[in-house]
Amino acid sequence: MKVAFIGTGAMGSLLIDAFLRSGALLPQNICASNRSPSKAKWLAQRHPGLRAYSSNAEAAQGSKIVFLCIKPLDYPDVIAEIRDVLDDNQIVVSITSPVQIETLEAAIPSKIAKIIPSITHSVHSGASLCIYGGRIRPEDRLLLEQLMSSISTPITLKESETRIASDLSSCGPAFVAHMLQLWAESAAERTGISYEEAIALGSEMLSGTGKLLTEGGLNPEQLIERVAVPGGVTAEGIAVLDSCLREVFARLIDTTHRKYDDDISKLHTLFHPATLDESPSSSDQAPSCPEKEAHLSGVKPPDGSGAASIP
Repeated sequence: MKVAFIGTGAMGSLLIDAFLRSGALLPQNICASNRSPSKAKWLAQRHPGLRAYSSNAEAAQGSKIVFLCIKPLDYPDVIAEIRDVLDDNQIVVSITSPVQIETLEAAIPSKIAKIIPSITHSVHSGASLCIYGGRIRPEDRLLLEQLMSSISTPITLKESETRIASDLSSCGPAFVAHMLQLWAESAAERTGISYEEAIALGSEMLSGTGKLLTEGGLNPEQLIERVAVPGGVTAEGIAVLDSCLREVFARLIDTTHRKYDDDISKLHTLFHPATLDESPSSSDQAPSCPEKEAHLSGVKPPDGSGAASIP
């Protein structure tokens, strides 16, 4: 089975490395392309047997699964490059949340899935968020989830839940790492512990806490109850966090959803260039480009997907 990765930046190369380490894919199963060909060639040198292509269309042609590991605003140009070599037997996987499935289904003939990965897949852990388009059949879903199960825990959800789920699973590692960083800085400033010691202790704590919540049979409320004895130090600390963090997380969600809605709006403009209300007959009118716009027809503007609309 040939699997293509278009885009070999941070997440594209992470997925390739993770799949290879897990044994789910062999180098000869993988082809890759990048707008900087040297990056794809470097992967081919690192993993003998992996094929690097200078053209996105060459990488996509004949691949059973095509992972689009590119920035959201690059989608229209990349889709224009590859759509003529795609067919209805292929599965195209978008790894970015703002690009809507219905937009891709209108642009290309392939079966569409959206799978949002996480940096945690590099250590074969964390959740991969799986959303499926209407053309995906049960056997396609099984194939994708078997592949993702080799490096993560696949979780199926609705597209309207993508942003908040991504906050937790994909952005979450950076958010938690930032909180640990601030905690360690304060610890080093106010006590005799070094920053490095605080980070080491906090990192071990996060690893153990994750195992308690995923393997130890505890939910957050039960874990807090076990640790925060009434009148004790932990209970006092929990009171401080409760008074401060609730508003912080509300603002965090509002901010990420504003950015998400802004990206959706920009993408809609790129995929559906606005037409002028008045069409002057003079020769100054810009010529149309039917080759590039043919795949853009028939798609509704996406609904807003801000925090208020999430169930």
